[in-house]
Amino acid sequence: MTYPNRKSYWYSVAFIVLAIDQATKSLIDLTTPLGWSLEVTPFFNLVHVLNPGAAFSFLAGAGGWQRWFFLAIALGASIWLAWMLTKPVRRLEALAYSLILGGAVGNGFDRVARGQVVDYLDFHLRGMHWPAFNIADVAITGGAVALIAVSFLGHGSAKQGD
Repeated sequence: MTYPNRKSYWYSVAFIVLAIDQATKSLIDLTTPLGWSLEVTPFFNLVHVLNPGAAFSFLAGAGGWQRWFFLAIALGASIWLAWMLTKPVRRLEALAYSLILGGAVGNGFDRVARGQVVDYLDFHLRGMHWPAFNIADVAITGGAVALIAVSFLGHGSAKQGD
């Protein structure tokens, strides 16, 4: 059975992701200098770095054009995701779209306001270092994993509902 889409609920999820992302980035910006690092555990640091590239610092040293390229991708993806949330889809799929939408808007906002993205979560283990990231990146990754899960679940009748 297909239920009507509860757009306001899923847009609220995206907004909550955006709000948490921007609040944490602002907290880092306001309370720590650029380059700051605090060891929290032997494998996790809080840091304050700026990333002009994409995930995992992809194209970070490309010379500036990537700001507009990634902003265009975020804008296009956000429009498509917002449109998809108007369609009757599974709850997990709607959650995935909401997470990705909130994360894309959060990082897109950074690109407009700062010219680059604020990253502050830094994991490392036994000499292996993961690039720093932020809540928007976590949401985008979580949404992508959820979309992969949806693709493996097939097309059932479990749609969004009350």
